[in-house]
Amino acid sequence: MSVTSVRKDPEQLTMTVTAEYDVPADRVWQLWADPRQLERWWGPPTYPATVDKHDLTVGGQVSYSMTGPEGDQARGWWKVLEAEPPRRLLFEDGFADETGAPNPDMPTMVMRVEISDRPGGVTMTMSTRFPSLEAMEQLLGMGMEEGLQQAMGQIDALLAADPAELTPR
Repeated sequence: MSVTSVRKDPEQLTMTVTAEYDVPADRVWQLWADPRQLERWWGPPTYPATVDKHDLTVGGQVSYSMTGPEGDQARGWWKVLEAEPPRRLLFEDGFADETGAPNPDMPTMVMRVEISDRPGGVTMTMSTRFPSLEAMEQLLGMGMEEGLQQAMGQIDALLAADPAELTPR
């Protein structure tokens, strides 16, 4: 697995996951920019994602669902706040109800993705900022840290594949 660290800072209300990949920034950016590639890693292995809407431009939206082993579905959405391909993405991330509308009973987060060069490849840093300590504890208690690590653990196989051969599951 390429995840090199997970840091939680309750005082700053953040969780930061850092990973290293031995490919150029453009290739890692495609993991976000291509909805079919995003589907292959965004959900943990037992909750694969299906992307319904995908617009990574500022003001754009992404909507998706993750389907569990029993057929249960968790839905989510992003609102893109900043996008600077292939280096940076900032989006509001939230839960959705069964219709895909934002679920007001669940907290929203802001996720910052930065892709920076390092010798031999790139470092991808994903930092999540929670709206409150209670929200942070709630989401971490639901398995967010483990789920994100498992999801990111699928990236190495995608990067090893020929992007032209990546097809939906």
